[in-house]
Amino acid sequence: MVKKDNGIAISFRDVTKTYTLYKNDKERFRAIFFKNIKGKKNNAISDLSFDIKTGEMVALFGRNGAGKSTLLKMITGVTYPTEGEIKVNGRVSALLELTAGFDTELSGRENIYFRASLMSMTNQEIKAVEPDIVEFAELGEYIDQPVRTYSSGMKARLGFAINVNIDPEILIVDEALSVGDKSFKKKCTEKIHELVEEKNISFLFVTHSTKTAAEFCTRGIVMKKGEKVFDGGIEESIEFYDDMIEKEDEAKKRKKAKKREERLKAKSKKLIG
Repeated sequence: MVKKDNGIAISFRDVTKTYTLYKNDKERFRAIFFKNIKGKKNNAISDLSFDIKTGEMVALFGRNGAGKSTLLKMITGVTYPTEGEIKVNGRVSALLELTAGFDTELSGRENIYFRASLMSMTNQEIKAVEPDIVEFAELGEYIDQPVRTYSSGMKARLGFAINVNIDPEILIVDEALSVGDKSFKKKCTEKIHELVEEKNISFLFVTHSTKTAAEFCTRGIVMKKGEKVFDGGIEESIEFYDDMIEKEDEAKKRKKAKKREERLKAKSKKLIG
């Protein structure tokens, strides 16, 4: 992954990510030692190109299996492309699995330092934002208790508080706005607005909720089976995505109805016979 300051926060150029699928774990293990065992190649991402500018707010739409998760993993460096080039410019804060990555034996406060240090922040930088994180998380005395005593909601609050208060330059959100109660959700939404509007961060919102996307984003990218099928203004993107979903659902209904009709015909023939 290359970093380059050119006014572009994220750049994908002809990116393809290929996974090899095997029938089972045994076959996958044997393939390590025997070259004649070939799995099935599957492109999770195919020839994908796009740019996200600094300060741009982009929604990423797509059903399960569209390639959204793979795309996010490549942006955050969890995995790498099989072909093509990805450039990321700036500190990435990804609100994906908010409850993951904590040391449960450490306190919430200690985990602030632990998580932030993994994002290349110095102790001095972490100390400066610690009060903001503690206040935002609203955990009270629990901030100094082991994370193993936290509920999943409390861990999500702490995870969100850390990620939005470490001065990110690129913020990635994957349905993370569902954390906490109504009051805390409102607080999270306001914080993201603040980051986008006041600090000119780049914002990538991965969601199924077109309503929420319209509130935050000005541009939308629609993905289907690993490919980009639409890229444009948020209203046009939502219209395209909703229409695509409607057509897919109608096609599934027709296919299901046809199969049911065929089963009934086959059953009738048996009764007549």
